[in-house]
This record gives sequence, C-alpha cells and structure tokens, in this order.
Amino acid sequence: MLHLSRLTSLALTIALVIGAPQAFAAETAQSATAATTKAPLPLEELRTFAEVMDRIKAAYVEPVDDKTLLENAIKGMLSNLDPHSAYLGPEDFAELQESTSGEFGGLGIEVGAEDGFIKVVSPIDDTPASKAGIQAGDLIVKINGQPTRGQTMTEAVDKMRGKIGQKITLTLVRDGGTPFDVTLARATIQVKSVKSQLLESGYGYIRITQFQVKTGEEVSKALAKLRKDNGKKLNGIILDLRNNPGGVLQAAVEVVDHFITKGLIVYTKGRIANSELRFSATGKDESEAVPMVVLINGGSASASEIVAGALQDQKRAVLMGTTSFGKGSVQTVLPLNNDRALKITTALYFTPNGRSIQAQGIVPDIEVRRAKITSEAQDGEYFKEADLQGHLGNGNGGADKPSGSANKAKPMPQDDDYQLAQALSLLKGLSITRGK
Repeated sequence: MLHLSRLTSLALTIALVIGAPQAFAAETAQSATAATTKAPLPLEELRTFAEVMDRIKAAYVEPVDDKTLLENAIKGMLSNLDPHSAYLGPEDFAELQESTSGEFGGLGIEVGAEDGFIKVVSPIDDTPASKAGIQAGDLIVKINGQPTRGQTMTEAVDKMRGKIGQKITLTLVRDGGTPFDVTLARATIQVKSVKSQLLESGYGYIRITQFQVKTGEEVSKALAKLRKDNGKKLNGIILDLRNNPGGVLQAAVEVVDHFITKGLIVYTKGRIANSELRFSATGKDESEAVPMVVLINGGSASASEIVAGALQDQKRAVLMGTTSFGKGSVQTVLPLNNDRALKITTALYFTPNGRSIQAQGIVPDIEVRRAKITSEAQDGEYFKEADLQGHLGNGNGGADKPSGSANKAKPMPQDDDYQLAQALSLLKGLSITRGK
C-alpha cells in the first residue's frame, strides 16, 4: 500500500471527479505510452481520418485551420469515452488546478451530463446557486436563452463561469415540470470544506461540502473543537455528506481514517498495474468510537461514496438518507505540452467488501426522504396544570412550569431539516443502548 504522504492530489474537477495522485498520473502516462508502442497503427482508420479532415477543409462553408480541426477531434475522442473523461485546454486545466484550493469564480454548481442535458449534481453551500434555491437533480436546459442539449460539460461550465458580478440566467426543469428561469450573479466561490457544531449537548455535527486537499486536516480540527466545546467525550457524531459532489481521493481516505482504527478503506482496479491501489486505516481514530450516523442523498457522489461505503462496510456508522449518485470511477489528470492535459478515467474504486458503486450508488441502511417541516409542535402553547388557579404544588418541592415559561431555544439546523432531525433521534437511541 502506498503511504498517504506520497499521494499528492492533482485536482478536483469541474464536475464529479475523484482527484488522482500526481505520481500515479505520471506513471500511468509512461505505462500508457509503453502499451501503445506495442499495438499496430490502425492504418485504414487513419486514412479515413485524414480524408475527412481534407474534405472539411475543402468543402466547409468557412475556412477551418488544422489546429482547430485537430483539437476538436481530440475533444470528441475523449468526450465519447465516458461523461468524465475530457481534453483540457489551458484555461480548463488552470481552473481544474485552482479548484483544489477551494476558491474559484462562478455560480457554485457541480454538474454532470444526462441524456444530452446538463444536470445539477449539487449546489455548493453558501453560493449564488444554493441561495437561489437550485437543487440537486435540476436539469439546466438553457444558459442565457441558449439550449444546452448537445453541449459538453466543459462548454456549459465555460458559459456559466465569467466576470464576477455579471448576471446569468439559467432555464431549469425540476422533476419533469415546466421550465422556469433563475437569474444569478457570478461570484467568487470560496468553498469552506468542513463545517461543524454541537446540535445538542453531547451530539456533534460535521458537514463536508466537498473533498479538498486539506479536508482531512479540517475534519481532525472539527473533531477536536467539538470535544472541547462539549467539555467531555461526545455521545455521538453525525457526518453530513448530502449534496457533496466528491473531490480528492486522498482527502476521502484521510476522513475515513479519523473514524476507524483498522481495516481497508478503499481500493481501485484498472487495466494497468499502476491503477491498482489499496488504502487502509493507520490506527489514528480521533472519534473515540462514539456512535455515528452518516447522511447521504442523490447529490452525494464520488469521494463521498468512498467515505460512506467504507464506514458502512466497516460497520462503523449507520447510513441514513437516500441512495447516492453512483460515480465509482477514478480520473487521472495527465499533463500535456503547452499547458494542456487529459482527464481520463483509469480505474474503478471498490468499497472494503468489494462493492463497485458505479452506476448503482450507496444504499442507506435507513431510507429517509427529504420532507418539509411545515410546523413544530410547541408544548408551551398548551394550557397546563400549573396555569390553573389554586393548583397544588409539586410534592418534591420542584418549581412550577406553566405554559410559556420555558426560554425559547436558539434555532438549530435540525429544526427545519427533517433528515438531520431523524439522524439525531437515531443517534440518541444508539447512545442510550450503549449506556452513554
């Protein structure tokens, strides 16, 4: 097994991509080159390609230079392999590298392709997209009035990114309904990878919005802060991976490592030897083995599924929510000359029990669908015995508690989040059964 310190992640991609180690990318490039030298050239197909290129140059309505034709051919070659392989020009490659730092310009939408349309995999927290109410599963059918059908993800993302403050209108279709427009202003997207707080005394909440290079370190700090704020050992932890589109593979491994003491975390398999990787726990569990619930949904993809699958297979956590996205492939970024690169699928990843999540997703142990909490039962609204004139006092000397006497609690995330509220209830039950 490669030691974690050797894995320097290249990138979190425009859409749903697990970052790949740079060393792995370089070795893959060498292996791929060696493999191609052994295969005979497809002469007949090359002749056809040259003929098509000549016909276009001679007959197309406008002049087209060789560079444009060849670059378009390369893009087509990559885009037709699978939804996640792509040819990255200088701008795309630079954006890919910048995204691992957690800051980039745009709307804050992670996207994928579905039936020729651009689909929202998840809006990123605290961005124009999330504030405008864009949801995972929405189809983007138009960008500034221009249809997206037939566009590649790279082309669509290029149109959504632009000058900070500039407005852009997206036409969306939700759940097969009537198209509607949402106008947003582009902003500098500063993604905070990890958020945490105590939901109640003893119960910690950690949300990971996406997996960046420093996410593992941030989760370690979050666990330490929760213990400090609680003043003693926690009774339970909720790890929220909903609408997390994934990111850097190394970060996912490090996060799992904070919650288990031993065992396999994930392994990858591909056609070449260098794509065979295995990652195991190092024994530095920082969660103190307290009960744990992991929240997932259809927007949980890629690295999120690695974490959820590992914790589920290792019997470390109860998974709650809905089935995850189902992206179980690994992309490697292979730098080319002139600041260009190939992002190509090189392997599939497998959970400790050997499950491939590709196109199936992680199924939660307990299915809890999203629900809107429209009202909250407030006991203080009811007339109580203590409100009656001349009521008897408490025999044990306790103070009277008439209606409306309790202080209004500070609003908490679980107050209007049904799935989170259910996770907290389950966590309390697990803590009680363990005698906490």
